[in-house]
Amino acid sequence: MPVPLAPYPTPPTTPYTPPPVNGTQSQLVCSGCRNLLLYPAGATSVCCAVCNAVTAVPPPGTEMAQLVCGGCHTLLMYIRGATSVQCSCCHTVNLALEANQVAHVNCGNCRMLLMYQYGARSVKCAVCNFVTSVGASSSTLEQKFTS
Repeated sequence: MPVPLAPYPTPPTTPYTPPPVNGTQSQLVCSGCRNLLLYPAGATSVCCAVCNAVTAVPPPGTEMAQLVCGGCHTLLMYIRGATSVQCSCCHTVNLALEANQVAHVNCGNCRMLLMYQYGARSVKCAVCNFVTSVGASSSTLEQKFTS
């Protein structure tokens, strides 16, 4: 005959505590290992539990931007308005351009869409290394390859 088992004792009920609201905790990318770090409001720096790197917290109200490193394709975060950003992984210095400072043109050889700093006279394609002139001369170059 089976013996009835007593039910497990129920732990005392504790109220559910929701995760902190965005105003009390923020996040940033570790300057050493690129992991996402959470930190409380008011902190001036954060020590990573994985690599022990200390990352400075930007001042409150600082607007952040992102770009992809041209050397290793790592997503980088930086303070909006910076002119260049050095990658902590491969040490490539990347130009940080605002949306109104860049222009686009198709490569004159392989037709890849290229992005370049507004005002530049030419842009070199990273795929085929062809140098495409931009500005007034780009329209004649476009006509040459489309006809």
